[in-house]
Amino acid sequence: MNPEKVVFGFFILLALTLNVGFVYGEIDEPGHHHVWEFAAVFLVNAIATVLKLGDRTQMGAVLLATSLVAMLQLIAGALVWTIAVHGTAAGFTPNALASVVSLAVGAVVANTVSVVLLIVETVVLRR
Repeated sequence: MNPEKVVFGFFILLALTLNVGFVYGEIDEPGHHHVWEFAAVFLVNAIATVLKLGDRTQMGAVLLATSLVAMLQLIAGALVWTIAVHGTAAGFTPNALASVVSLAVGAVVANTVSVVLLIVETVVLRR
């Protein structure tokens, strides 16, 4: 067993599962989407992105692309959250939360593609 592959797979799967946990629930209900959970999603996705930087294969390039898409979605969500909390008179409204969750769903899609590619790569290497 390769410990490097275990860590790599662990962070890819953790990024997806944390992200799904964040987006699960009513889209505009603040009690269902906590800021610290979003921060954990962001941090784990960033770690997964850094881990993908070393792979120089074609599959590695596609995995990195999926991770960069997820990070772009999460950065946009963090910006919406920050601007809503600190930059508007209305504060953090259900509409702002719905935007953040929608962007996080985009990251879920990118993370799902990443996990599927990881599974496909694993199955192909086994044969």
